[in-house]
Amino acid sequence: MTAARTPVNRITVTYGDSPSTFGHIYHATSAPAGTIPGGRMRPVVLIHGGYWSDEFSLTIQSAIARQYAQSGALVWNIEYRRVGQAGGGWPGTGRDVLAAIRALDDLVPAALDPQVAHRVDWSQVAVVGHSAGGQLAVWATAQLRARTRHCVISTVIAQSAALNLEAAARAGSESVRRLIGRPYEEAPHLYREASPSAQEPFDAHVVAVHTADDEAIPLVVSRRYVELMTERGQSAELVVVPGEGHSAFCDPRSRANRETARLLGI
Repeated sequence: MTAARTPVNRITVTYGDSPSTFGHIYHATSAPAGTIPGGRMRPVVLIHGGYWSDEFSLTIQSAIARQYAQSGALVWNIEYRRVGQAGGGWPGTGRDVLAAIRALDDLVPAALDPQVAHRVDWSQVAVVGHSAGGQLAVWATAQLRARTRHCVISTVIAQSAALNLEAAARAGSESVRRLIGRPYEEAPHLYREASPSAQEPFDAHVVAVHTADDEAIPLVVSRRYVELMTERGQSAELVVVPGEGHSAFCDPRSRANRETARLLGI
């Protein structure tokens, strides 16, 4: 990533009717070389984590979004309705993320200066999600079959993500139960419908990046996801980041973040 302090624009875009259905677009004011050969800008959708709870918001990704924009990406850092808010939880939270990604077709480019929008390669969208956001990133891409009307999602990066909600529920995860809103024993089908591990393979490459010292979601979750989904035909790989924990992905100085940037090509 570039070390230069490139000035960055931030634009707020609303994609729904709820106070939480909005996002921030970040892009360099005098764009650097770009993230794709030929000076094109790669669109990167950021989906924050935080147990799907309204105790956390998109601001935990603001520093990362700004850093990626300084490196030449067009960043769409999204908010969504969370548990504790009207309409939050399942399926409302998932529907918001779908709507936010679909906003790449119209609302996001419409908010850009035409000269900036022209430089964006909408066929190389990357969706990056941390923890609970990783569940949303993989699930939403699967639902969209890695395509919107005008965009193609080529890469999904799931950072220490909740990739098997059924297993998490059976293990007693309270945050997963609160997301779904009903005990696993009463509605196992809802947990399966929301679980990335239960989705059909799609035409994008999934990278499960996991910190080796993760204290919140065990490394085995990502390892099993990659093993299961590659057997089913999904393009997927596991990248293990040594020496860091779960929250490292929110730190612009961390090795986990540098690894994510490398995978994005920025």
